Amino acid sequence: MMYIITPYALILAVIGLTESLMTLTLIDEITETRGKWNKEAIWQWLANTACWFFGAMWGCAMIGQSIINITNGWRGRVSGISAAVFLILLIVFATAYISIIPLAALVGLMFMVVIGTFAWPTIKMINKIPRADAFVIIAVTFTTVYTWDLAIAVISWVVISSLVFAWQKSQNIDSKKYIDKNNITHYELDGPLFFGSVEKFKTLFDIKNDTKEVIIDFANSRVLDHSAIEVINGLTEKYLKTWKVIRLKHLSIDCIKLLKNAEKILDVNILEDPKYRIADDKLA
Repeated sequence: MMYIITPYALILAVIGLTESLMTLTLIDEITETRGKWNKEAIWQWLANTACWFFGAMWGCAMIGQSIINITNGWRGRVSGISAAVFLILLIVFATAYISIIPLAALVGLMFMVVIGTFAWPTIKMINKIPRADAFVIIAVTFTTVYTWDLAIAVISWVVISSLVFAWQKSQNIDSKKYIDKNNITHYELDGPLFFGSVEKFKTLFDIKNDTKEVIIDFANSRVLDHSAIEVINGLTEKYLKTWKVIRLKHLSIDCIKLLKNAEKILDVNILEDPKYRIADDKLA
């Protein structure tokens, strides 16, 4: 049974935690306060775990209910407790009266909650924000509407945002090239080197026309993953095939361990070389 229950449990956990954090962010903006996301997540997990022992239904912070509380002047913890208590009383003692309320009235009420919750200024500023952010907003909105599944919307938001972030970072790598008085070509890299930026990294070098000695300085760059290691290996091999001397400066110890011919192409300086870990610790 666990293999059937586990996927749904994870989906519900993601939905609950996401809505709680979204609610916290929205309330922070309205009340000009700053909530603690880690405490919210931990206590929600503990509360839902306790519900399991008592056979109760799990829950999370709700945007609609929170907006109603805030717009009516409530600010303290008592507002949430009061809402829960009154909800229990209505379900237990006033079910007959609730059933009398027309469904159309509840639909209208939900429409008013949606109208009050939606960030309408977003429509006005959609042409002023970066295109990548506008694309994410529109894509996730349409995904939510057409799938009717908040879990899919959340996953799509994470995937699209990650891809957009990787694309933006891939364009940030650049280099400053100059030749010193000793006829040595210097490349001073600036920006992260990872799977998204390796293609642009290759275009930064002019292997054929460079001088007989080349120094690549990684002081303002950072090697982040296995793809970066591979492209550095490929670049150094191309230089060595043209019988040119190449030196790499300011690489971390982890990078040095993974590079081929490291002892031939690296200038190691224990005091200056950065110390950080990359995404893998061995070559495939």
